[in-house]
Amino acid sequence: MDRNRGTSEPAELIDLLGDWSAAAGPLYRRLTEAFVRAVRSGDLRPGDLLPPERRLADALPASRATVVAAYDALRGAGLVETRRGSGTRVSAGAAAHRAPVDGRVPGGRATAVIQRLVTPPPDVISLGQAAEAGGPDLAAALTELVREDLPALVRDAGYHPAGLPALRAAIADHHGTHGLPTTPEQVVVTTGATQAVTLTARLLLARGSTALVESPGWPGCLDVLAAAGARLVGVGVDSDGIRVDRLAAALAEHRPALLYLMPTFHNPTGTLMSAGRRRRVAELAAEYGVTVLEDSAHAAALAPGQAPPPIAAHPAGAAVLTVGSLAKAVWGGLRIGWIRAPRETAARLARLKALDDLGSPLLDQALAARLLPALPALAPERERLRHERLATMAALLAEHLPDWRWQPPHGGSVLWVRLPAGTDARIYARLALRHGAEVVPGTAMDPTGAHDDHLRLPYAFPPDTAAALVTRLATAWAALPR
Repeated sequence: MDRNRGTSEPAELIDLLGDWSAAAGPLYRRLTEAFVRAVRSGDLRPGDLLPPERRLADALPASRATVVAAYDALRGAGLVETRRGSGTRVSAGAAAHRAPVDGRVPGGRATAVIQRLVTPPPDVISLGQAAEAGGPDLAAALTELVREDLPALVRDAGYHPAGLPALRAAIADHHGTHGLPTTPEQVVVTTGATQAVTLTARLLLARGSTALVESPGWPGCLDVLAAAGARLVGVGVDSDGIRVDRLAAALAEHRPALLYLMPTFHNPTGTLMSAGRRRRVAELAAEYGVTVLEDSAHAAALAPGQAPPPIAAHPAGAAVLTVGSLAKAVWGGLRIGWIRAPRETAARLARLKALDDLGSPLLDQALAARLLPALPALAPERERLRHERLATMAALLAEHLPDWRWQPPHGGSVLWVRLPAGTDARIYARLALRHGAEVVPGTAMDPTGAHDDHLRLPYAFPPDTAAALVTRLATAWAALPR
């Protein structure tokens, strides 16, 4: 907490308290236990000033009686003290309660989402991950792998930092069929798309450098760039992707080291960047000498021609690295991603990968090598299912939450929902969690305040789960103080 302010902000404190309302027991006790955890972890330290009871109650949202009871319990335990005229502060004696480590994820925009992966609360439908279960094609490929490939694989030493040769070749062929000629030497296999972004950030970003990002954007990847020491500058998007007029101005003003984009089914808006805009981005990148990292994690599920060629396919002299993944196309549990880069850059990334883990799991890579060539044939059925589940979610929202608005996404698996004017999506998200539904508010995806009334809502759920989810969201919406 910031000791330079005269008072602590409720929103800042609530972020430290985490998913306190999803626990069991009376509400005041849940809140008290969250304060205790924050003290034990060192997030709250002696001398920190807590918000007045009424302000905290309005922000949680909870009754003032709940906050009063929690503060009373904390005073009784010697963790806080209240003095007339100076408010309620964490007491000096609280230092004795601090534990060396409590297992919580350190701060960032995606802290709450990642923490729920580590310690998921019971009976909560999570909207933090837009992922589906693995299909029968996955099981069939695994059976064939064991029968046909396993004997040769176990004779291999197992260390391939740049990736299993068969998979690197399959990824190169995949990019070639989607309009981006590629050689296996340009490919580095990673443990998911997040590691691909992490390795790129380590290679290209230094502390104090600048990275341009889309605003809004997915907080998990933005945290990765920030963790590398970069200062993030957001550039707005429209229905065709990142706005090139604002991009040109930002490039001229900030001279960034990296431009990070999601051109194919941007997360969270679902926008598909046009071929013309991809070409213009490449031209601007070449003009200003900035490296582009295009995150195309959704593109692996598409058949050739369903999306324009990647930004890297436009010969404008720009340095472009392309990230891919099988998490959306096959299964989130198959942690296989990759980076396609110029050969010299790929070699440097492979060295960083070797320092991380000596190479991704070999059996997973062999399975991916079998699955990747088959994905175009599966694309029509996946697109049919996507449209079906989008229609189901749209009908449920129209019936139960008719005031919510969104633009139909070009693809992907999330809706970028705008709540009625004056609604703080972060306050609603806290209330929704109390009713068993986790949503990601716009504040996590755009810190400028421009999307505080938005939330990210995945729709790729089976009909029964979607119905249960919308029922919980509607119940929370009805309970939201207006």
